[in-house]
Amino acid sequence: MSRNISICVPKGGVGKTTTAVNLASSLAVAEKKTLLIDVDPFGASALALGFTPDRIKASLAEVFSFTHSIGAAIHRTDLKFLDFVPSNVDTVNMNDKFLKFSENRLVLKNALQGIEEYYEFIIIDCPPVLKGMSTAALVASHSILVPIKPGHFSLEAVDRLIEYFNWLREIANPDLRIEGILMTMYEKDSKVTKISERELKIKHGSYLLNTMIPNTNLLNEASFYGKPLCLYRVNSEGSLAYLNLANEIITNEKKRVKETA
Repeated sequence: MSRNISICVPKGGVGKTTTAVNLASSLAVAEKKTLLIDVDPFGASALALGFTPDRIKASLAEVFSFTHSIGAAIHRTDLKFLDFVPSNVDTVNMNDKFLKFSENRLVLKNALQGIEEYYEFIIIDCPPVLKGMSTAALVASHSILVPIKPGHFSLEAVDRLIEYFNWLREIANPDLRIEGILMTMYEKDSKVTKISERELKIKHGSYLLNTMIPNTNLLNEASFYGKPLCLYRVNSEGSLAYLNLANEIITNEKKRVKETA
């Protein structure tokens, strides 16, 4: 049975899609059978993996409208252990339908039935809002990974997410947990970074992961070539950081399984 992790935070520009793509790829490099699902209508994960519209055979939009099974929407990637399901919402009409589908909190959870047994991890890239498809993703997930860049507005976004997390546990998914808070675009000598890290440790220290993702242009550069960083510059600082993140999540999962055994 897979462990489903939503990459979710109510703020754009913090490295959410970058984290979804590179974490999923790094788990695949560790030979963990992984599925990346893009539930963000913008569809940035597809671009980051090199999937242009002509390469997409089916997507979540067709799955939710019952014209295709989710199996038909699974695409192979350049990594042996990584598969991908795009959102592919490319018209105004389809976007309206996609938003309508998301009113059903169980739409994604129901769609995943029957394929979860084939994966060790399912990573879900959410839109930067706490409603609609993000809610559906969190209902279908076991945990939330919260990428956040240093800054005052980012810290406020974490607070909003924690409130939403507590509310969602009460009404829809009592087993949902926080996988961790991941600091992205990390610059160790920056005053803003130091203040942000201090505040996170004070308020949410138990959730803060050990791994920090450095601020590097290579992450953006790799996306232009439609590749995760591990296939573009495997020995780069950013690639190694995401490989470390994958290892931290795998290790934490092993500890959880051992504790509940």
